[in-house]
Amino acid sequence: MMDEKRLLLDLAARAKDDDSLRKQLQEDPSAAITSYASLVPEPLRSDRWIYRVVVSVLSIVALLVVGSTVGLMLAQNADVKVPDVLISLGSAAVGALAGLLAPSPVGRG
Repeated sequence: MMDEKRLLLDLAARAKDDDSLRKQLQEDPSAAITSYASLVPEPLRSDRWIYRVVVSVLSIVALLVVGSTVGLMLAQNADVKVPDVLISLGSAAVGALAGLLAPSPVGRG
């Protein structure tokens, strides 16, 4: 909801200065708003750093869980019950990585 409001406020500010945009809005508001919205980049699609940071953090969490589990087993001669928190964190991190790294079926055609 907030993004839509910001988009409309930005469109209104640009329409004050741009006569051609104002004319487009008067002639066909729906088409003008749709074309303007398509020009605004989506951060999750255009910013590769967001994706890299998320994958890096999930990878670090998965590796820390594996390292902690191995460390616990070595410290207590493999006769230790792994805490449920470690199992949950590791499973969630690996599942999220699988979801992020799997190819999207939408892009195929």
